Amino acid sequence: MKILIAPDSFKESLQASEVCQAIESGFSQIFPDADYTLLPMADGGEGTSDVLSYALGGHWKEVSVHDPLMRLISAKYLLLDNNTAVIEMARASGLHLLTSDERNPLVTSSHGVGELIMDALNEGATRIIIGLGGSATNDAGLGMLSALGARFYNEEDELLGQGGSELAHLKRIDLEGFDKRVSDVIFEVACDVTNPLCGNQGASTIFGPQKGANPTQVAQLDKALANFATVCEQYGLDNSQDIAGAGAAGGLGFALMSFCGAQLKSGFDTVAQTLNLSEHIANADLVITGEGKLDAQTAMGKVAGGISKMAKAQGVPVIAICGSVDGLKREQTTQFDVVMPTIQKIEPLQQVLDNAYDNMETTAVNLAAAMRLGQMMSVLY
Repeated sequence: MKILIAPDSFKESLQASEVCQAIESGFSQIFPDADYTLLPMADGGEGTSDVLSYALGGHWKEVSVHDPLMRLISAKYLLLDNNTAVIEMARASGLHLLTSDERNPLVTSSHGVGELIMDALNEGATRIIIGLGGSATNDAGLGMLSALGARFYNEEDELLGQGGSELAHLKRIDLEGFDKRVSDVIFEVACDVTNPLCGNQGASTIFGPQKGANPTQVAQLDKALANFATVCEQYGLDNSQDIAGAGAAGGLGFALMSFCGAQLKSGFDTVAQTLNLSEHIANADLVITGEGKLDAQTAMGKVAGGISKMAKAQGVPVIAICGSVDGLKREQTTQFDVVMPTIQKIEPLQQVLDNAYDNMETTAVNLAAAMRLGQMMSVLY
C-alpha cells in the first residue's frame, strides 16, 4: 500500500514536516510494510520556504535587512538549484516582528522585502516566488520598491519617508534608478487572499485593524493607497488595483504586479506545482492530509481542501486529520472520505498545543487500526 502524507502545518504547535512524521509513526505501527511518502505542504504563507526546502533541498541565505520599523535584523530566504529564490515577506516585514504596542501601519515599511529581492538578484535568481502572508505593513510596497531603486516624491519634490501614510503625499515617481534586472525575472506571488487594493474589501479596511490601525487611520490609509494607484496610472504603470489579490500584504500584491510584472497565483497552487503534487497523488493508494482547524475556509485555497480536490479528481481516497472541526456538519466535509480531529481530551489550550505531536500520533494509530479492522471484516464477510 502506497500512502502519501501531505499536511499543512498546525499553527502554533507543529511544522508540516512534524505532522508528517507523527502520522507516519502512528500508521507504521499498524502497517509497517506500507510505502510512505512524506510531502509537507503550505499555502504560500509562513512556512512555505521551509516546506520547499524539505522537499527540494536548496540552501538558505542569511541577509541583514530592515524590519517594519527600519531596525536591522537578520532574515533568510531559500535558493533552489534552478535559480529560483523563495522569499516569505513576513521574514523581513512580518507582524510577528513587532510587539502589540509597535503595530502601526501608518509607519511600518516593506523595505526589508526589497532588500531580500535585491540579494536574490545578486545571487542570479531568474525566478522569484514570494509568499505574502503575515505582513505588518500597509505601504503598497513603497518600502520594497525604494529598496530596489525607485524614488517617490511629494509636492515639494522631497523624497517620501517610510510607511503607508506617506503615500497620501505622492506626486512624482522616478524609476531611473529602479533595478533593471527586475524586468528579466519571473515573479510568482503566492497569495491566498482575493482583496483589491482599496475600498470596503481593500487592504486597509480588511487587514488594517489587525496591524494596529483604528477606524480613522483605516480611512486615511485607504485614501493613501488610492492616491498611490492614481499616480501610478499617470506614469503609465499597469493599474492593478482592482485585481483579486492586489490588496494582499498591505498592497504589496499591487506593487509586485504593477512594477515587477508579477503573476498572482493561489499559494497552494504554486506550492503544489513546484512539488509535483499531482504526480505524487497519482502514485498513491491513499492520501492523508490535514490542518490545524477544518472550517469553512478549508475549501477556499487552503491545503487540505486543495489536496482533497486533486485526490478526488484522480479517484484516490483522502483522509483529513485536523486539530479541530469548527462548525461543520458531516455533509459539509464530504470532500474527504474520513475527517478525524486529534484532540484526545479536554484540557487548557496550551496543553493541547504542547501535546499536538502525541495527539496526532495517537489519532493516526487509531485510524490505521480502524482500516486494518475493515480489511479483516471484508475478508470475513
